Amino acid sequence: MWVYEKKLLYPVEVKECNPKLARYIAEQYGGADGELAAALRYMNQRYTVPDKVIGVLNDIATEEFSHLEMLATMIYKLTKDATPEQLEEAGLGAHYVNHGHALFYENAAGVPFTTTYFQAKGDPIADLYEDIAAEEKARATYQWIIDISDDAWINDSLKFLRERENVHSLRFREAVEVLKEERDRKKIF
Repeated sequence: MWVYEKKLLYPVEVKECNPKLARYIAEQYGGADGELAAALRYMNQRYTVPDKVIGVLNDIATEEFSHLEMLATMIYKLTKDATPEQLEEAGLGAHYVNHGHALFYENAAGVPFTTTYFQAKGDPIADLYEDIAAEEKARATYQWIIDISDDAWINDSLKFLRERENVHSLRFREAVEVLKEERDRKKIF
């Protein structure tokens, strides 16, 4: 199903250690509206949607995994040279005690990832509306991280990710319309 290219979807340039920014970016890495939740949600939902939209869910889920890879690269590069004192000052002391410099799926507050972050109703239209909302929340979160970041290099990558959330939202909206037309025409689901 996948062919892995050993390169990031978009370049990630990190010029200096910044654990505080890494902590904020962790929201999109392991948070409720982040890339892992999105990838798993869409991959799971693909089993209960009509064939006409399975490809949309597969494509976007796959891209979300590539976004996750970009975020992991950012977080790792922003923290790899940080001292324990710098991590503590950035609010990552508990993370350091538990994981050292390793990545861990948690949000900006240090709450571990949970599958309760995503929904799967089994109704294709309801699930797609959930997906649209998830993409819009991710877009907003990327914007808020950009708003508090003064790192032009990281912001460039974050802006790319933010714009991809817009594209995903539009693709899910198109899928909803396709399914509504089919539902109304055939009186199904």
